Amino acid sequence: MNAALIAGLRAQCGGPRDGALLRFSLGNALLGEGLADEAADELRRALDLDPAYSAAWKLLGKACLALGDRDGAAAAWRQGIAVASQRGDKQAEKEMAVFLRRLA
Repeated sequence: MNAALIAGLRAQCGGPRDGALLRFSLGNALLGEGLADEAADELRRALDLDPAYSAAWKLLGKACLALGDRDGAAAAWRQGIAVASQRGDKQAEKEMAVFLRRLA
């Protein structure tokens, strides 16, 4: 199922629907398949398109952690907390704060 989803999402990349949500969705699907390196790349693309996308920061931290990059995960979550705070996204802010504390 995820292979078909990933293929469908990849087919849309570079087209008129390409954007932060598409790249986030692709990153999420890739991470679900255990492809953390590819997921991190797509999540970074999502954040290039929308640096205020707090959910992408949260998932990027998880992808970094899956790659064994604890510093990268912490940096993503710190940035995500700052973004979520600015946007008033209290739930994402709280979740990333918990992830960051568990990392420490």
